[in-house]
Amino acid sequence: MKLGINGLGRIGKLTLWHHIARKYFSEIVVNLGRNVGTSFTDLAEYIEKDSTYGWLPVWLYGHKANRVIEQIDDKEKTMVIDGVKVKFLMNHRNPKDIEWREHGVRLVVDCTGKFRDPTVDPDDPKGSVRGHLVAGAEKVIISAPFKVKNKEKGLPEDTITMVYGINEEMYQPDKHHIISSASCTTTCLAYMMKPLLDYFGADRILSASMVTVHATTSSQSILDRVPKDGEKDLRRARSVFNNIILTTTGAAEALALVIPEMKRIGFMAESVRVPLTTGSLIILTINIQDESIESHINKDLINQIYKEAAETKYKGYLIFSMEQNVSTDIIGYPKAAAIIEGRETHTRTATAKVDARKICGIAPEGAQIPVEKIEIPITQAVIYGWYDNELASYTHLMGDLTVYIAEKML
Repeated sequence: MKLGINGLGRIGKLTLWHHIARKYFSEIVVNLGRNVGTSFTDLAEYIEKDSTYGWLPVWLYGHKANRVIEQIDDKEKTMVIDGVKVKFLMNHRNPKDIEWREHGVRLVVDCTGKFRDPTVDPDDPKGSVRGHLVAGAEKVIISAPFKVKNKEKGLPEDTITMVYGINEEMYQPDKHHIISSASCTTTCLAYMMKPLLDYFGADRILSASMVTVHATTSSQSILDRVPKDGEKDLRRARSVFNNIILTTTGAAEALALVIPEMKRIGFMAESVRVPLTTGSLIILTINIQDESIESHINKDLINQIYKEAAETKYKGYLIFSMEQNVSTDIIGYPKAAAIIEGRETHTRTATAKVDARKICGIAPEGAQIPVEKIEIPITQAVIYGWYDNELASYTHLMGDLTVYIAEKML
């Protein structure tokens, strides 16, 4: 089976690295839609070197590695990377025009970040994710959350948002043809929330919030620039080199698509960008209805929940650590959707005094309530989770999802 990759930016390039190492697909076809540099060799050099993860051969084989790109054919636009043939398409950027059918590609991963609205018609002149299906693909995975511009439409029935290891059982091969692999933040957050939901249940988690301290992305500016026409967030036009920048994240909305139970929990998500190339952190705060003040939820229980989850149900994707990590420690960590920093877990239990007369639905209107004040023990827990927002946390898991989808197509 051949794999198609549309786009060769940060996630597209690392997706290529992942599948070169994995060798599940017999051939990889990459669509660029334009020429690169002054020669085809320039493209090979771009693929081989990376400012964050180093030299591709070293990433594959360590310090004894030799070059792995060979048989570079400028005429055919092909090269062999560590034994895997890779074909490059340079002619079209609109998905409906890409030659997937001609090259026998049935499964495509779109890593451009441009085609996120599955309600857009495939013939739209600006392009649509559905164009891949017109061009011959049977399934399309996008490396971003869905973003429907017309909120009245909603998501079509043939779409699904998936985080591998969390909700792949929701996938229906005969129904779902456009799959969102959510985002790096949603992937980490899903692995932080799911063990708590498994243990406490959604009814006991009263509210939750998160802040991601997130590395820079290519949508930000290297130096200060004039905001684009209609640009609402002026901070995106400020330099990433020397600023902490407040921004937004769609992780809360995407998480509810991956874990439907989250719709019953009040949840907020915020994001702060910092000048790093990768290596991000989620600070998760949850409020849990406790059993009592005397025997309350504590740090040891929260850590034990994560420790057991990391050793059993979510083994290989959830890591529990009692080490004192910094952001560079988790860069390139194999398949770690989330690394829980157990030393920094904090809890505090207190009694919330609630005016019973103001609780909605507790009694019919005008009825007398014998107890005016209700005391409810509530534990607030703060949990820290690291994630490599490019390769290890996100691209590796999307690679597992891609193979999962491919196996359902055989």
